[in-house]
Amino acid sequence: MRMGVTSRCFWLSGFLLLLPGGMGRFQTACGQDSLSIVLDQTTLRVRDASGPLLRYRYGDVPYKPYVQQLFTPAGVNVLLDAPPDHLHHHALMYAITVDGVNFWEEHQQPGREGHMRWLDPRIVAEPGPTRARFVEQLEWINPQTRRTLLREERTIEVARLEPVPATLLCWQTRLRLPAGRSAATLTGAHYHGLGMRFLESMDTGGTFFTAGDETGEIVRGQERLTRSRWCAYTAAADGRPVTVAMFDHPANPRHPAWWFTMTEPFAYLSATMNLHREPLELTGAAPLVLRYGVVVADGTIPKEQIAALYQQWLAIVADDTAEAKVPGSK
Repeated sequence: MRMGVTSRCFWLSGFLLLLPGGMGRFQTACGQDSLSIVLDQTTLRVRDASGPLLRYRYGDVPYKPYVQQLFTPAGVNVLLDAPPDHLHHHALMYAITVDGVNFWEEHQQPGREGHMRWLDPRIVAEPGPTRARFVEQLEWINPQTRRTLLREERTIEVARLEPVPATLLCWQTRLRLPAGRSAATLTGAHYHGLGMRFLESMDTGGTFFTAGDETGEIVRGQERLTRSRWCAYTAAADGRPVTVAMFDHPANPRHPAWWFTMTEPFAYLSATMNLHREPLELTGAAPLVLRYGVVVADGTIPKEQIAALYQQWLAIVADDTAEAKVPGSK
């Protein structure tokens, strides 16, 4: 896949084909590569000619949809779903606390991010690299009252990148108040946000680093909060070195993000908004828009190349940035 490859793209199908059992497939091909979205009753998968890129779990989940698997270009998945020590750690997930209802931890009547419907899963050929895009509508529900606290439109795109070989995931969450609600208070623990649990083999021997080598602050034990444009982690996934990086968009509330990192007893990374100290009030009709990027690559990627991938991601999402006013931005 290359920038400017659009002229060599041809469509294998122009719409999402609904197959028996609620399954669907959407596919395009560019030169020797192809990109496809395959949807069944519980899972959405994206793959190309070289193998899988992403597995997204949305059905038969009690509390929240999430990215269950994310693969490097060589086919190494870096995510761990529901380990015995923390069953509520679902690979790559987004959750916070809303009006006192905890959507992160899954005990004592947790909130539920309920999948409602898919909107227009498709292949996007321009601008930038060809990528699979899917939009999901969700409702954030209070389990005690069964009332909807927030409505979410979640957009995820995934693509292969060059010249630094990597898999890119673009995550956008748009949170709105439902009809009849005038405000919502967003809070949470110091790790609430877009969180990532790594493979067990990546728990030891790994290294976190940030855009400006910021040191941050220790919260407790080995847990640290560090403000930066991006945060990366290098480790060995079942003996194979990999690099994972998360990006915070300049238009996000309270940019740059507070990156939650920990190395003991396991490795974890979250993009947070400091909600445990500064609650965020969502009011009116304007949505709260959050944009993050995630890249996974084979090998140990140096800081300079992570910075280049960050700039490449910013260019890809630039056409969407101006469409919404983000509450709480500086």
